[in-house]
Amino acid sequence: MTLTLVLVLVLALLVGVSLGLLGGGGSILTVPLLVYVAGMDAKEAIATSLFVVGVTSAVGMINHARGGRVRWRTGVLFGAAGMAGAYTGGLVGGHIPDAVLLIAFAVMMIVTAAAMLRGRRGVDPGQAHRQLPVGRVLLDGAAVGLATGLVGAGGGFLVVPALALLGGLPMPVAIGTSLLVIAMKSAAGFAGYLSSVQIDWTLTLAVTGFAVVGSLAGARLAGRVPARFLSRLFAWFVLAMGTFVLVQQAPAHIAVPLLAALASLGAGAGVCYGFVARCPLRRAVHRT
Repeated sequence: MTLTLVLVLVLALLVGVSLGLLGGGGSILTVPLLVYVAGMDAKEAIATSLFVVGVTSAVGMINHARGGRVRWRTGVLFGAAGMAGAYTGGLVGGHIPDAVLLIAFAVMMIVTAAAMLRGRRGVDPGQAHRQLPVGRVLLDGAAVGLATGLVGAGGGFLVVPALALLGGLPMPVAIGTSLLVIAMKSAAGFAGYLSSVQIDWTLTLAVTGFAVVGSLAGARLAGRVPARFLSRLFAWFVLAMGTFVLVQQAPAHIAVPLLAALASLGAGAGVCYGFVARCPLRRAVHRT
């Protein structure tokens, strides 16, 4: 077993832990892991990530289902629309240049990090839908599925708020139901990529196994570690990773100026957040 393979499997274990602890974030970590550590091209990494996260989410859903935290009708409806979008995204993604896919993935990472920093808002029972808005659920499901199929990301951190707001689900139920949705649309996106991508099944199954073990360990730790602290720490890490991927894909002559501009922007945002009482960034992050 090579050192690179050992590193990939250890990091896959940590990907699973993040899924178990946070209910999302698997693809956000898996794609960079497979591209920059395992040496896969973007298409193969995205397809492999869809398989890994789909299986891990399905395993993680079992405990939620046993606890009655999966709303099957809502999940299947949202997931079916997501499958159509994800399969289409997988078919299209197989014919898009790697650089474009990685730029889109980096943008998705940054959007995800922003959503995590803002935080998940609960749903007021008085505002919850008495009847499921089927048309809106199908539309949102297809849109989220398309993003997932294209770049292998956009799972829990997009699905959970959509389920909570459209379906009126309490947050624990939205998280459990999101795992059903993620498993469904990951399977469809993976099927879409299979027509144009060759999969290294030995590595894929090994990474999946370690991710599943990690997710089970993460689920056990979930109640013992402050979720808010973990979520914010993870969000800043995702933001840094998204910036790294974006800079990596920039042409050489603009990579350094882009990095300098992003560093200046980050420093300015940090100063505003840390020292300005009425900073708009602080209000956005702490909005409830």
